[in-house]
Amino acid sequence: MKSTHIAMWSGPRNLSTAMMYAFAARGDCAVWDEPFYAAYLSLTGLEHPMSAEILAAGEVDAATVARRCRGAIPQEQSLFYQKHMCQHMIPGVPRDWMREGQNIFLIRHPARVLASFAQKYEEPRLTDIGFVQQAELFDEIADHLGAPPLVVDSYDIRQNPGQMLQSLCAALGISWTDKMLNWPAGGHPDDGIWATHWYGAVHRTTGFAGPEGSLPKLSGRYAEMVEEAQPYYERLKAFSLSADDSASRSSAGAAR
Repeated sequence: MKSTHIAMWSGPRNLSTAMMYAFAARGDCAVWDEPFYAAYLSLTGLEHPMSAEILAAGEVDAATVARRCRGAIPQEQSLFYQKHMCQHMIPGVPRDWMREGQNIFLIRHPARVLASFAQKYEEPRLTDIGFVQQAELFDEIADHLGAPPLVVDSYDIRQNPGQMLQSLCAALGISWTDKMLNWPAGGHPDDGIWATHWYGAVHRTTGFAGPEGSLPKLSGRYAEMVEEAQPYYERLKAFSLSADDSASRSSAGAAR
């Protein structure tokens, strides 16, 4: 059976955990929650919620993590879905492994990201929410492929989960199953140790939440950060997958 490594790149508060649960629910897919988180904290010395626990539980050597990202798929599955945070890919973290699998960029409007992130993390900076790093990684993969990699907007997924995930599977060249639309409440065994701080809302779900409402109104420094992040979001948004993309669409994210 053909094996596929899928790297999903996003910032925080971006539907990334729900997407990981959707792929895990397929039955043929192993998942890995933020592989480089412990290495990122070790390299930067940043104090995040549960930093000590994350460093103790995770692999702090970035080269070792990179080898596992490109290596054998756990649990003898055919798919390996890796939920990555763009802001973790700092100098000292290998990137060459990214060329060997499929890369998807999961985007969300910066106003929605900040409104959610600020409830869990005090005084966030632009570097904490990943928009600049996401655009940098997108450009790097596009240069390698000679074409834009796959982009999917979390807003569109929540508008129409079934059609969007069908389009995404088609673009990846993998089968679609409606098992991706539901998962058990309470989290997943492969959640990172940080799940108790960050994943409370998604642990109460058994599927994707409904369509998002109007954009939140932010002020002060948060409004300034939205303005700073907006061009990066808009640039990737121009390449985003739509619900009516058919199976004939080739996967721009495939390694070549």
